[in-house]
Amino acid sequence: MRSMLAAILMFVAHIASAQAQMTAPVTAGAKPKAVATIPVRPALQTPADTANAMAQSERLALQSDLAWVGEYNGAITGEVSERMVAAIKEYQKAKGGKQTGVLNPQERSVLAETARRKQEGVGWKIVTDPATGARLGIPTKLVPQQASDANGAKWSSPSGTVQIVLTRRKEAGPTAAKLADQEKKEPAGRTVDYTVVKPDFFVLSGLQGLKKFYLRGMFKGDEVRILTILYDQATENTVEPVVIAMSSAFNPFPTGAQAGPPPRRTVDYGTGIVVGEDGTIIADREVTEGCLAITIGGFGPADRVAEDREHGLALLRIYGARGLKPLALSDGAVRSGVDVTGIADPQSQGGGAAVTSVKGSVTQVAGSSDLALAPAPALGFSGAAALDSDGKLAGIALLKPMLVAGTSNAPAAPQAVVVPSDTLRDFLKANGVNASGGSEDAKAAAVRVICVRK
Repeated sequence: MRSMLAAILMFVAHIASAQAQMTAPVTAGAKPKAVATIPVRPALQTPADTANAMAQSERLALQSDLAWVGEYNGAITGEVSERMVAAIKEYQKAKGGKQTGVLNPQERSVLAETARRKQEGVGWKIVTDPATGARLGIPTKLVPQQASDANGAKWSSPSGTVQIVLTRRKEAGPTAAKLADQEKKEPAGRTVDYTVVKPDFFVLSGLQGLKKFYLRGMFKGDEVRILTILYDQATENTVEPVVIAMSSAFNPFPTGAQAGPPPRRTVDYGTGIVVGEDGTIIADREVTEGCLAITIGGFGPADRVAEDREHGLALLRIYGARGLKPLALSDGAVRSGVDVTGIADPQSQGGGAAVTSVKGSVTQVAGSSDLALAPAPALGFSGAAALDSDGKLAGIALLKPMLVAGTSNAPAAPQAVVVPSDTLRDFLKANGVNASGGSEDAKAAAVRVICVRK
């Protein structure tokens, strides 16, 4: 210890002496003494410096790939952190390489290829939930079945051994600690063995019945969004590496380039209601917007001939179809309850196209002729028939995905509405469609609308 201290003092003294000689005045006629210069070594670049010099897209890809090989368990944001550098070193250690914290081209190539194979093996896709706008990664080969409504979505394996559930709810004054305590108790029988609580998110994992579970929750304002992954213990070797990637990819409140309405689906499904024997169909304007082609299930191509932007309606027409059964419009106002008859998204019914009905209640929307519909029906029902107590068409049900909640005290917009029959009648009349007559067989009048976009 003393010898080390002595060496340091000698080095400092040497530097001070050299500096004094460099700054000492030179007397006239005297030759300046030669001073030995001490080379200054440039500062070494740290792994973090190297990572910061990379493009944002490269850092995002690197974090994602590290997550897929089980080395990185942080948020995939593209931001450089000690955790990211440590993950690189652990990966290099696992591969028997030198732990520099910086991947050479060969190491990076191997990492990318390993992650790609793992992603392909489970059918990994980044998806946007239409109801919430939340973005998350889904292993579609493990959980091919999907059901959605305005309160979230659920993906599951055919046997139910793996389930992924996205839920949302409103809660006054939420905190991460308060939400974590609630989730520990619900549902009954949940045993928590791991807990992380941060100011803006929380993580729980453990056992729920006979399944293992992982839960990540976040909130913004009074909007709470929770991702829960359930899987049989026999599948943990397959599922657990994916859980890390899913947790890292979960973005419940996208911002920046990802903010605003979720991107349109390449293939969109809705419901249309036949209102004329000539092939006239009322549908959701949003579902049929920007389509390269519109197809009516069981009948063929359709043209979009008119729209009502204010009320979200579209008028479609198919040609040469036979056996159409238009639905009669109601003459009265809807009082309270309706039966909503439509065709759920094929992912919600195993690729099927069954026409089903659900019950809902309606209330007047302030400042609008539309009626708020609750609960919101499942995806695919947008454009469905809302029937009154006599079985007549009292209106068209439209899903209205809610925007990301803020801190405003304004009442939340309804997640689904019913455009009433008076508005439908005016829309049809303005486009030369005679809406008189028709049957009361809503299931016969309901058709699937398929929109194909770029």
